Amino acid sequence: MIDDDLLRRDDTGFDRVLAFTVPARHARGRMVRLGPVLETVLSAHDYPRAVKHVLAEALVLTALMGSLLKEDGAQITFQAQAEGGAVDLLVCDYRGGEVRGYLRHDPEKVAALEDDCSLETIFGTGYLAITFDLAVTGERYQGVVPLEGASLAHACENYFAQSEQVPTLIRIAVRSNGTRCVAGGLLVQHFPDGEEGKERLHAQDDHPDWEHVAILAASVQEAELVDPVLNLEQLLWRLFHEEEEVRVEPLAPLERGCRCSVEHYLGILSSFPEDQKAEMRDDDGTIPVDCAFCSKILRIPA
Repeated sequence: MIDDDLLRRDDTGFDRVLAFTVPARHARGRMVRLGPVLETVLSAHDYPRAVKHVLAEALVLTALMGSLLKEDGAQITFQAQAEGGAVDLLVCDYRGGEVRGYLRHDPEKVAALEDDCSLETIFGTGYLAITFDLAVTGERYQGVVPLEGASLAHACENYFAQSEQVPTLIRIAVRSNGTRCVAGGLLVQHFPDGEEGKERLHAQDDHPDWEHVAILAASVQEAELVDPVLNLEQLLWRLFHEEEEVRVEPLAPLERGCRCSVEHYLGILSSFPEDQKAEMRDDDGTIPVDCAFCSKILRIPA
């Protein structure tokens, strides 16, 4: 049961990220639990339950990975494109603690899913692209992996293994009672050469320290990740209380962020030639813009 009173409490861990490191094991991690922010994102469209589950998982992954970014203004974009399944497009992004997401689906194919929510059934064949935009340097880099495995979390583990050569374990849980939805996640990574940021020449999945940390992290239960009575610090203690030291850093609260404003779209439309803008205008002289992320329709005087 998802209690509305619990969703409103400040001590449940909802809509926040907890960063931690296990120095003796050269490991770092993130925990996240989404509640009201997730509800706000999902409420923008009348998503079927199976689709809500997929988007909730993607938003947790985006928050986990986005919170690894250290530069102010940096952004991660999480995008899945596919064909042959119930969903052909999924886009989420994270910037400065703000998350947003959107999913495009075929209602008839979603209705036929029943209990089969494997990646292949949901997406058919496709790829997952994870893009990092660094505001300070203006650099952009991207990793692309096939949409393969049991879940989006498994696809992200493959991304870290292939694109960054960092052993990574991710666990995600989503709980929905049809009207309310909460989700949580855990990400743990290993830096076998010591401190984060050093050149990683010997990353290996069978390193004793990583095997130890991965076993502890993998013991987390789905119910624990979404239990509002168990806050994130308590859950972290359950997993790693036998370690000699665990450093914890609560990060900024998460918010639903959508950049749909008249100013934003004026900037985009300024690059269009006048004849194209004339075709877009309605009789009142404005250009209607439908934001897929929040379903808001703005009328732009361009």
